[in-house]
Amino acid sequence: MSPYHPGELAVQERLGQERIAERVGRTVKAEIPAVAADFLAAQPLIVVAAADAGGRPWATQLTGTPGFVQAIDPRTIDIDATPVAGDPLHATLDEPCRVGLIALQPQRRRRMRVNGPARRVDGLLRVAVDQVYSNCPKYISRRELMPGGRRPETSSPRHSAELEARQRAAIEAADAFFIASVDSDGNADASHRGGNPGFVRVLSPTRLCWPDYRGNSMFMTLGNIMAEPRCGLLIPDWTGGGMLQLTGRARIDWETTPYGAGAQCGVDFTVDEVVELPAANPLRWSDPELSPANP
Repeated sequence: MSPYHPGELAVQERLGQERIAERVGRTVKAEIPAVAADFLAAQPLIVVAAADAGGRPWATQLTGTPGFVQAIDPRTIDIDATPVAGDPLHATLDEPCRVGLIALQPQRRRRMRVNGPARRVDGLLRVAVDQVYSNCPKYISRRELMPGGRRPETSSPRHSAELEARQRAAIEAADAFFIASVDSDGNADASHRGGNPGFVRVLSPTRLCWPDYRGNSMFMTLGNIMAEPRCGLLIPDWTGGGMLQLTGRARIDWETTPYGAGAQCGVDFTVDEVVELPAANPLRWSDPELSPANP
């Protein structure tokens, strides 16, 4: 049985990568291999994607001492963490919902993704695995975890309908962000996007665009956008621990010229809401060593 829905299949066909996607799709499993379970248990950070009560996707970071994410059996993951107060997913993850997870290890440029339904059980976020698979290391900036992590600071989130000048500058300086997307049935996915600083362009206070570089040819994010344009972005402040969270609508731009070398298409994103949480994350990371795969 194919792991792909019609939106993903349409993008694969449009970009002529159906055969590659069919082969790579065989790596998508419904059970967690032992090596993947060990990888999850070693991470202090996981990114979670879900849609709020209004159907708007958001992405957030959850952190903890390694071991806070545990595969308790081959089909189930427990996460001992909750979004901070003010996070758009703070209440969402207390209710049954569909989630996408991405565990990223910047030190070794490794990542893996898990998708499935989630619910609270004894205070833990329990995820029933539908899909689990690893991704290639392309476009991940290498970072080292710095010692002496700080406690999250209690601060009020900043809400707005458009990006301030300072926020726009932070986005244009970013070498990575995470994107939350959903398919037409509400199944959520979390993915990573990386490139050299400036690969995300701010076109206005409510509009961004970025190139889509060639990856594993599955097109789970672009396929979701084909099926459901609503998506969410998370731009982390790696050195200060803050999070900039956006939700809005995306459109695939098949014209590659505006996006430069290496782009197989582009994505145009319109902002509906901005949430900024300063110093919400206790982890602090070194300056990046940019990926040699970046165009």
